[in-house]
Amino acid sequence: MAQRDNSKDFIPVRIAMLTVSDSRSLAEDRSGQVLVDRLETAGHVLADRKILPDEREEIADQLRDWIANSEIDVVISTGGTGLTGRDVTVEAHRDVYEKEIDAFGTVFTIVSMQKIGTSAVQSRATGGVAGGTYLFALPGSPGACKDAWDEILVKQLDYRHRPCNFVEIMPRLDEHLRRK
Repeated sequence: MAQRDNSKDFIPVRIAMLTVSDSRSLAEDRSGQVLVDRLETAGHVLADRKILPDEREEIADQLRDWIANSEIDVVISTGGTGLTGRDVTVEAHRDVYEKEIDAFGTVFTIVSMQKIGTSAVQSRATGGVAGGTYLFALPGSPGACKDAWDEILVKQLDYRHRPCNFVEIMPRLDEHLRRK
């Protein structure tokens, strides 16, 4: 059963926040703010925050910039994960992934089903890894962001979470790049 091992020290991670929206400003970014508030409350560091329009190449370029930045461990985006023609965040994430975390979307769907029933099928939340950086694409609703953080990310981004977590394997995410 999952639990927290309080004999271990908390290790803060540096998280970049991206909101994907054609219409929101920082002042109107409720979903991004939900995530910023939660990550800071958990003890993590907000490394950067941006808002970009629903443009696949712009999103992918920003993800690549953050992946290349050694001061960023995790990227979380919100918005653009739906089914409409302008929803391209998932494609942009997949353009940069080295490995997809397939179960992230599955677990997010399970969590969402408990809250919104079969409407959960309309989300394409995804997670992956590139260049030693975790990347997560969440829906643009504040409720979905709360669910993803409270039920998945707060635990997986906590080194004390057992039986395992994302933080403990972070040093090994790019080991294939160091092999000779």
